[in-house]
Amino acid sequence: MQLDKIHATVVTGFLGSGKTTLLSNLLKQANGKRIAVIVNEFGEMDMDAELLRGCPLDCDDEAETDRGDGIFELANGCICCTVEEEFVPVMRKLIEERHRIDHILIETSGLALPKPLVQAFNWPEVREHCTVDSVIAVVDGPAVAAGRYASDPERVERQRLADDSLDHDPTLRELLEDQLGAADLVIASKADQLTDTDRETITARIREHVPEAVKVLFVENGEVDNELLMGLDAATEERIESVETHHDRHHAEGEEHGHAHDHFDNCVIRLGTVDPDRLLEGIRSLIAEHAIYRVKGFAASDKPMRQVIQAVGERIAHYFDRPWEVDEPRETRLVFIGRDLDRDRLQQALQAAES
Repeated sequence: MQLDKIHATVVTGFLGSGKTTLLSNLLKQANGKRIAVIVNEFGEMDMDAELLRGCPLDCDDEAETDRGDGIFELANGCICCTVEEEFVPVMRKLIEERHRIDHILIETSGLALPKPLVQAFNWPEVREHCTVDSVIAVVDGPAVAAGRYASDPERVERQRLADDSLDHDPTLRELLEDQLGAADLVIASKADQLTDTDRETITARIREHVPEAVKVLFVENGEVDNELLMGLDAATEERIESVETHHDRHHAEGEEHGHAHDHFDNCVIRLGTVDPDRLLEGIRSLIAEHAIYRVKGFAASDKPMRQVIQAVGERIAHYFDRPWEVDEPRETRLVFIGRDLDRDRLQQALQAAES
């Protein structure tokens, strides 16, 4: 085991697969371990960072970090497109603070490719001090069991096909296979929604793309023991060059291409205090009427607790995560991710929920 290096766990998976829930639970089980978190989610305001920031990071308050709380945020765009410009500088900063850090968790954007990120760990200045403990691919269990790659892949594909400006845009199947190809462990989320037959189907489908040594773990609500996910010491950077991806083949064939998420729109809707039921109903109506793939954010109501809202496809999850701080503005903030979004229309539609 490479005890002299900081170990980094890379968590990848599509939007809504359960990455943030998994990381949140890992942080809650830190047990004194000082963990730095790099998040790279698509969106004008990174709600995943906000969600993770609410977890108990046991880091030294005096550590010099970008946010002062152990969380490092990268700009919009996938890590595989911004490794040199943004990821490596963040890693340099973490290396400078390595005496304060026990582990690094990296959450990639929903449609990012893990291979270029892992390759960055072979840069001499990074390799000397850090190693990839493992790459964990999170898949939406019910979606894979149903033969889909995400909660609503058909809708995404129709939007892509309608864009005449794209010469090559990776399909969800290609992206999923590329994520699985780099994985040391695969987690199938939402296990409470799966039957025994579903689990067998999911395992068989994943096994088509990963060797027997890569295990499939079924997880409910992101709850899994840290000992199963951290300390694997896979040193993934040592084998990553042998991983052949669709992305590599498109490059080799000289095709022009764009990453699928480069063509998404995102906007932030801000409201005051709201009636939670009316807000949820408004979100459901907007999802039914517009090409909205993801909604995530926080709602303020007449209750003393902040309400988290996350929607993927037709599924909307909501729960109270913590009390509002005394000096914290009580406002509702929602990030919408989709195609051809009209911020004013979304804002107007949800204003009826304000109380």
